[in-house]
Amino acid sequence: MDGGSRVAAVLKAHGVPVIFTLCGGHIAPILVAAKRAGIRVVDTRDEKNAVFAADAVSRLTGIPGVAAVTAGPGVTNTITAMKNAQLAQSAIVVLGGATATMLRGRGSLQDIDQMALVRPHVKWAARPNRLADIGPALEKAFRVARSGVPGPVFVELAVDLLYEEKIVREWYKAKTDKPQKTLTEQALSLYIRGHLTYQFAEMKLPELELPGIRLPDLPGLRRLAQATSPDPSTADVRAAADALARAERPVLVVGSQAMLHPPRVGELREAVERLAAPVYLSGMARGLLGRGHRLQMRHKRREALREADVVVLAGVPCDFRLDYGSHVSRAKVVAVNLSGEDLNKNRRPDLGALADPHAFLREVARALPARGAPSRDAWRSKLAGRDADRDAEIERMAGERGERVNPVAACRAIDRHLSERSILVGDGGDFVATASYTVAPRAPLTWLDPGVFGTLGVGAGFALGAKVLNRESDVWLLWGDGAAGFGLSEMDTFVRHEVPVIAVVGNDAGWTQIAREQVPILGDDVGTTLAYTDYHRVAEGFGAAGLVVREEAELDPVLGRAVELSRSGRPVLVNVLLGKTDFRKGSISM
Repeated sequence: MDGGSRVAAVLKAHGVPVIFTLCGGHIAPILVAAKRAGIRVVDTRDEKNAVFAADAVSRLTGIPGVAAVTAGPGVTNTITAMKNAQLAQSAIVVLGGATATMLRGRGSLQDIDQMALVRPHVKWAARPNRLADIGPALEKAFRVARSGVPGPVFVELAVDLLYEEKIVREWYKAKTDKPQKTLTEQALSLYIRGHLTYQFAEMKLPELELPGIRLPDLPGLRRLAQATSPDPSTADVRAAADALARAERPVLVVGSQAMLHPPRVGELREAVERLAAPVYLSGMARGLLGRGHRLQMRHKRREALREADVVVLAGVPCDFRLDYGSHVSRAKVVAVNLSGEDLNKNRRPDLGALADPHAFLREVARALPARGAPSRDAWRSKLAGRDADRDAEIERMAGERGERVNPVAACRAIDRHLSERSILVGDGGDFVATASYTVAPRAPLTWLDPGVFGTLGVGAGFALGAKVLNRESDVWLLWGDGAAGFGLSEMDTFVRHEVPVIAVVGNDAGWTQIAREQVPILGDDVGTTLAYTDYHRVAEGFGAAGLVVREEAELDPVLGRAVELSRSGRPVLVNVLLGKTDFRKGSISM
């Protein structure tokens, strides 16, 4: 097997359903072999969106998503997406093409020190130097990506390791096969032959069998990589269960790290219900309890945390989102996290468990004493009352009329058109933040946002990955008009690969989240103004359907039409011309 076929075989064995890519000569054998192996190949218009799409696959399936990009600028274009995955703790495998092994550092096309560039932004990086090393390197990549704190890994694959040995030898022969060679040229020919012998040498092993595929002669490849994470200790579980059993005002905060086992998300929901504490869901955990669950609270989290007697942080660090720990300074904090650094960030917990939050919550729920906990009806009613008051305030603000469409009204209209299987992708500042308070995910694993890095531009890739995996679900891409500029060209990808995403652009002609602080503080809107661009016409230019909403009366009929078009197989972009609102007045972006 040539190197490209070896890569495809290992990916197939790990259940990888799709590779996201942007073509390049350095990686062509991988793409062709993957297609032959039955792995779907989806090419994007920007390498970063290929990595964002792989990230979405990882979050929604638990299988590391895979992106393959060409050398040089192909790799450099992925840095932001890899860093986002690192900080969001997403397990992805990025395959980067590279110049031939013998041409490194000699000025060949697109040759840079990719390893030095990538290493700070990934958990692990490898550069196989022999054909026989490709299988073991990829096997380790999958294991490292999923073990402990999940994250991105990078494997650099030189072009002369991916093509057939016969072709590679012919390349080198064409460069060195000259009549009447000088002694130097003869020595170079001998060196090249020796190098190729080493490069293609293998220790023959018996055929290996992995689920669904036979992998002949892949040295060092023994079995599928298993994800590993520390198990919760019995003592920690009992201590947490006792603290919750005695708590009168407990609060549970569940973050993305608790969602690392998508096939078993039902177990997590059952555990949260048994814990019977009011719960706030963030990141990938949004939608875990469905819509309107009696335990789920959505508003005034800061006040609840400051009044709580016990707070359980499940995969949630005390970073800026908890005001660096000040929100939980008065409570007994029980924290569980796969990262020791995040576990103790800013505010050392009273009980800290270095473990998988999913497993920890499940075990704590099982360990709760049989005797009943103190009545928490009054506590839940108090928090629910605050939620109701805030919902009433939102309802009032949605009814305010002004120039163009009220952003709150637009988000509430989107919420009315969601099905029980809809997946929401948030990519933007002010518009998406408004949606996060007014649009409710209906089920687990139906909300995707960038995470702690706050990266604009994740939307097109996330939506691509989500829809490729979930053909029967409506995938809604909620774009701020600023964020839309990072991924509009992927409307072409949606069309070419028949991925009927529903994109909604909240078009308020500005970088509004930045302007909310810049203008009052500095008295100048420089750099924060955009135009009411016809984004729907851009989508039409790529072959998608383009719709526009200029007034609120058009919201429901246009959004209903967008759903119809998507379900018929056509990608659609809805350009909603928004007015200004004070809904998020006083918010800051740092």
